[in-house]
Amino acid sequence: MPDTLPMTAFILIGASTLLLTLGVVPVMRRVALQTGTVDKPSARKIHASPVPLLGGAAIYVSFILALAFFGDRDYINEVVGIFVGATMMSFMGLVDDRWGLSSYVKLLGQLVAAGILIYSGVRVQIFGNWLDIALTLMWVVGITNALNLLDNMDGLSGGVAMIAAIFFTLLAAMSGQYLVGALAAALVGACAGFLIYNWNPAHIFMGDTGSLFLGFMLAAVAIKLRFPSNSVTVTWMIPVLVLGLPILDTTLVFISRLRRGKNPLTTPGKDHISHRLAYLLGSRREAVLVCYLICCAFGVAAIFVSQASFREAFVVALCIAGLSLYALWRLEFRNGGVRPQ
Repeated sequence: MPDTLPMTAFILIGASTLLLTLGVVPVMRRVALQTGTVDKPSARKIHASPVPLLGGAAIYVSFILALAFFGDRDYINEVVGIFVGATMMSFMGLVDDRWGLSSYVKLLGQLVAAGILIYSGVRVQIFGNWLDIALTLMWVVGITNALNLLDNMDGLSGGVAMIAAIFFTLLAAMSGQYLVGALAAALVGACAGFLIYNWNPAHIFMGDTGSLFLGFMLAAVAIKLRFPSNSVTVTWMIPVLVLGLPILDTTLVFISRLRRGKNPLTTPGKDHISHRLAYLLGSRREAVLVCYLICCAFGVAAIFVSQASFREAFVVALCIAGLSLYALWRLEFRNGGVRPQ
């Protein structure tokens, strides 16, 4: 199948994944209730009653089935490493949701999954040496954890992942990259189907099964996205912009927790962008919607950069970096009216 495949093929994959997810989520919800795989209320959580997990399992199953039935099998050799790594992430998340895993065990698992990607040829290509391997490990682990940390409000992580995947699909269609578009479109459908059950008040959570899977897949899709006509710098600005909100949120959380002498990886808290926005706006739903808008703004900037000259892209990058630093300063050092917990 040629790389110039029309957008309709991506829409078919996304729609089929959406329908599959709508059917699989209720099944996984019943399984979660029967097996006791639920997220129980606690002082650091915002829900008042147990909520079934395994929404992430529905996302994973629907994603795999849709691509197996509707994807182009000519590309199967290129996705083996991605699917093996993603499956490992989902299984590790499932174990964590049911029995619990330490942060360090999960970090080790993420490094192994990233190593599988590298071994299969999916890696950052900037320097052409061992630095690319190090950057790939940092990117995959960083984005995976960013999505995991972002999963702190109903509809947030799934919605942000869906919006990011939409922009990856559009960028793939614009540049004629079938594999990237197919993977991203399947993520769009899976997240959209899940969000119907996860919007506030949520009937099911994705758990680590979903957040680790989505983070890993978005990181892998970003690596596969290519813009040969652009410089390496501009090419890598694009996925960084698409995933700008998770990156910004993780940066804020790390700064905030380090300033308070806390371990950023193991310390829970209501110190995310979403929590601060909810406090300022007085509504969790509005906070999530604002996060969606921010994610869309980053995505539009990414599309502009993909078509821009180096000078234009550099100016956009400077403006966005300046706005991001100002936002971090307002939210953390001026506190934005919020006292991190």
